Amino acid sequence: MEELNALSTDANLWNNPEKAQKLMSEKTNLEDSLANFQNMQQNLQDNEELAEMAESEGDEAILDEVQKHLSELQQQTKRGELEALLSGEVDGNDAFLEIHSGSGGTEAQDWAQMLLRMYCRWAEAHKYKVEYVEEEEGDVAGIKSVTIKIIGHNAYGWLKSETGVHRLVRISPFDSGARRHTSFASVGVYPVVDDKINIEINEADCRVDTYRSSGAGGQHINKTDSAVRITHIPTGIVVQCQNQRSQFQNRESAWNMLKARLYEMELKKREAKAEEARDNQGDNGWGYQIRSYVLQPYKLVKDLRTEVETSDTKAVLDGDIDLFLAASLAAKVG
Repeated sequence: MEELNALSTDANLWNNPEKAQKLMSEKTNLEDSLANFQNMQQNLQDNEELAEMAESEGDEAILDEVQKHLSELQQQTKRGELEALLSGEVDGNDAFLEIHSGSGGTEAQDWAQMLLRMYCRWAEAHKYKVEYVEEEEGDVAGIKSVTIKIIGHNAYGWLKSETGVHRLVRISPFDSGARRHTSFASVGVYPVVDDKINIEINEADCRVDTYRSSGAGGQHINKTDSAVRITHIPTGIVVQCQNQRSQFQNRESAWNMLKARLYEMELKKREAKAEEARDNQGDNGWGYQIRSYVLQPYKLVKDLRTEVETSDTKAVLDGDIDLFLAASLAAKVG
């Protein structure tokens, strides 16, 4: 009987390649997590033995090396502990990340471009794949808006706390008077909805428009006449996709994005009801400010929710944002 059940299961998987791929991905993630844990255990044991040997021989150089390795192992352990807390029903999913420039013209559009680069660098450092879904160029420089898909285990879980307004203070490179400017950009992060989550959308509630793509071209966007925009009338949510050559593919991607947005909205409602969340609306109409990036007259990046801050602004803008992500995650589960 067990053999028949196994054969039946195998047959069902062959008939549903997407489900089979999902199961294989989950299996790989579990195997990787187990292997990382075993490696950390082995590294700890090896360094303990090396430290004992170095102490007996009075070798300070080896002791310093062991200390360095133990510090690195401690950081890996902390990250592993946080990843273990990513137990939400969609934390393990891929993520859509949207950036919209605020008011301020070229200055704000350049800031949106800087944020895009920051998140792409972060994704690259964590071996996540980035796909461009939609991009609207700025009038002079930068971008007005962009949507990317970040593909990898726990992408949404790590990035979900990035939703909100990001504020930049700097001497504007576009101001001939070298005056200090304040710019805003909003970031939204939504889980990619997989086949385990059923989201029903009444197509009568939606308006579907097609238009000519107007993205940056080159490696990001293919110029086509098949871009698709879907407006969900009851909620006012608008999604669009223009990265595929086929209108059918763009349409499918847009529907998937809409499902993700509606699902994320439902998650937010649940959180608000369960936790009686504070009013997060700010004065700028974008939503609440979560982080401030000051480049002049001093250097400081500060998260306004967790109070975590660093003066290494260059590293942050190069994608080193793990300290903020970890602090936000720890605060939510603490």
